[in-house]
Amino acid sequence: MMGNANQGDHFEGGQSFMRLQEELQLLKNYENSENYVLTIYLNTDPADPEQRNDAWKIHLKNGMKELEETIPSSTSERELHLFKKLEKKVLKEIEANQTNLNKGIIIFASTDPELWSVHYVQVRIKTDFYWGEKPELEQLYYINKAYPHAGVILPAFNEVRIIDTAMGVVNDELIYEFDAGSEEWKRKKGIAYGSVRASSATHVDAFDDRLRENLFRFYKQMGVTIGRLAKDRQWKEIHVSGEAELANTMAKALPKEPVSKLYKNLKNNKSNQVLHEVFEK
Repeated sequence: MMGNANQGDHFEGGQSFMRLQEELQLLKNYENSENYVLTIYLNTDPADPEQRNDAWKIHLKNGMKELEETIPSSTSERELHLFKKLEKKVLKEIEANQTNLNKGIIIFASTDPELWSVHYVQVRIKTDFYWGEKPELEQLYYINKAYPHAGVILPAFNEVRIIDTAMGVVNDELIYEFDAGSEEWKRKKGIAYGSVRASSATHVDAFDDRLRENLFRFYKQMGVTIGRLAKDRQWKEIHVSGEAELANTMAKALPKEPVSKLYKNLKNNKSNQVLHEVFEK
């Protein structure tokens, strides 16, 4: 966050993708030759063998110590004071959120003009620490490229689940159910990501033959809706995952070819598991 705000921004599920993109541009243009910028990339992934027993705490402590040692206190008393001030703020921020960490933390911090940008991301990052006149953005650019703003489509016979994602974070989640009476797809309300329930077998069986016979026609209607979402939300990519027949039929119904097709039924998996399967395997 740029400006005079006192609180850090936490980029978690539900964040605005456009807001993140705007901040990325602001970070690119930010320079502070007077007060320096502290940049932190910290791997906190609990699935990483190197992070057992919260090893990230040691890496954080050692990284900050090594940065401080690059500042000659005898000739840069003011610079050292600024570093200590930012270090205290960073450690307070991380301590307050250590029970809710994802896979990584990215922090950019400075003073006058104030820079306080905190990203809690769900993608693994490489631990690094920087102290200089500009934010160090190389890893952030890489994450933005590797995990672009995208729609992940999970088709079933009578239900289509859509995950809006960017940089490994879930921005939004939508579920559309097929109404057999009106032969239209209707958005399902009140579904939180990661809590999608499986449709009952009897419900699926009741429409199985009819839906299978007319699958492309019904998916074509859904394809129009997905095309509109892709345009409105500025998706750079679309990915499809489902049983082979469903994934292939949905891919054909989309306005443009999806970047990837995964022949795996993930419609009842939690959102972060879906993103892991689609983007990291």
